This record gives sequence, structure tokens and C-alpha cells, in this order.
Amino acid sequence: MTASPSQTSASRTSASHAAATSALHSPVIAWFDEHARDLPWRRPEAGPWGVMVSEFMLQQTPVSRVLPVYEQWLARWPRPADLAADAPGEAVRTWGRLGYPRRALRLHGAARAITERHGGDVPRDHAQLLALPGIGEYTAAAVASFAYGQRHAVLDTNVRRVFARASTGVEYPPNATTAAERRLARALLPPDEDTAARWAAASMELGALVCTAKSPDCDRCPVAGLCAWRLAGKPAHDGPPRRGQTYAGTDRQVRGKLLAVLRDAVGAVPRAVLDTVWDEPVQRARALDGLVSDGLVEPLEGGLYRLPQT
Repeated sequence: MTASPSQTSASRTSASHAAATSALHSPVIAWFDEHARDLPWRRPEAGPWGVMVSEFMLQQTPVSRVLPVYEQWLARWPRPADLAADAPGEAVRTWGRLGYPRRALRLHGAARAITERHGGDVPRDHAQLLALPGIGEYTAAAVASFAYGQRHAVLDTNVRRVFARASTGVEYPPNATTAAERRLARALLPPDEDTAARWAAASMELGALVCTAKSPDCDRCPVAGLCAWRLAGKPAHDGPPRRGQTYAGTDRQVRGKLLAVLRDAVGAVPRAVLDTVWDEPVQRARALDGLVSDGLVEPLEGGLYRLPQT
């Protein structure tokens, strides 16, 4: 049967897309082989647990802040069972000033589940990873890819920005990950597992070091000649305003100050001591109530507070 003109056109479009896709892989991976940072979670001795810890810590937090806490964490809890045997409050304490401390509780919960369900070994299976408490699609894909060399689309902010520019031709991706982005990420995956895992790490590093949000260094980009955004003349972002992060004066800042007192304390802390960290009483009370509701702080009788013990 002779193919119709529309079928022939679709076939040519598909072949053209496949060729364009594969053209990105080799230069980006070659660049990564030469320029990748030597980070502890990329070393073989990190193991799957080290990879998982890094993925929790790196969410919305720069590498420079993560490195010292990561080293301290793995020295104290080299395996999930070590963390699971300790109080969740100790995870919050060691988390320090990384921010978003609920991640510490989620990592502690994941360690307990790994210990109880998987004999203390981080599971290889993507579905089993996704079933762990505190693990979402991104983290499950990242651990499966970076720890076990599997073929998964790993979409963090850096990767989404690289794909938006190189393939879609826009400066920034949408504020929230879309179904179209997930389809594109799957379409861009190399067919074999080893190359796909390397591609996931390489595209992420490219976004972190070269294709940055504010000052992309196109002269250093290994795929500048293929980048749809650059070839279009780098059109300015015309989508919804990009979300900025504020901290000063917010409940997040007050929560951080309250947690800092509790982290530094040996035992329980009286409410009167916590009341000294912020002058505005309504916001201070709201922040403390939020910490209690999130399980980050445990209230005791007599107006005392401490990090959670169970």
C-alpha cells in the first residue's frame, strides 16, 4: 500500500525530530565528561543512599550550601537504617540552615520505610521508589537514573530551562511542569539506559553551569549552534511573570529563627525563650503553630517545646 502524502510528511517530521534529538546528546555528554563538577554524590562510594540524600538536599538549595551538611549527614548516618534508628528531631537538627526543613522529616520517613520494606537498601525499582514517603516523581526518577543508571526523564529546574531554550525556543519554561514538557523530556531520552542516565546528568549540569537563568553563557554552550532560542535571536520571555523568592519578614524567616533556637538547645525550650526571637506576636505565634502542625516541633506540658522525638 502506498503511503499517503500526510503519512509521508509525518514520517519525515518524525525522522527530522529524531535526528535533531540525537544531535544534542553527543555534544552535551562530551561537554559533561570534560566539565562536570567533582561532587561527592557523583562518586561511586556515595551509593544509592548518598544519591538520595543529595536529591533531597538539593531541592531549591545551591550546591555550596549543601556540601558541608551532606558530608556531616553521611558521616553520621551512612545507611538508611542508621537514620531510621535516630529521632526525627535529630534529622531536623542536622539539617541546619538548608531551608525547607520538612525535607529532613521526609528523608527520615523514607529511611524508615526503606529499612522496614526493603531491608535497608534503597530500592532499584522506580515504582518502589515512588511509593516511599516524601518521594515524588522527580526524586524517584533522579535516584533511579543517577544511582542505578536507568532510563528516566529527570526534570528539575535546570533541565527544564535547557529544554525550553534548546528545543522549544523560549527563554524560560512555565512556572509549573507541564504535560508537554514531560512528553518532550521523554522524546529527548537516548534509547539505551547508560546514555540516557548520562544525558540526564549532563543536561542538568549544563543548566546549572552554562544555560543559567539570568546570564546564560552561550559562547561556552556545546549546542549553541542547535539552540532554537539562540537561533531565533533570544526572544525575551513573554509568559506569566516568573515567581521570585522573598524571605525577609515572612513566616519562613520567623520559622527559621524559632527552629534555630530549638536546634541549638540541649533539651526543651520554654515558650518565653522562643518569644524573644521575633517582636510581632501574632506572626510569631502563627509560625510556631505552623511548625507544630508540620511535625517539626513538639509541644510539651508546661509551655515547653522541643524537636520531635518520635
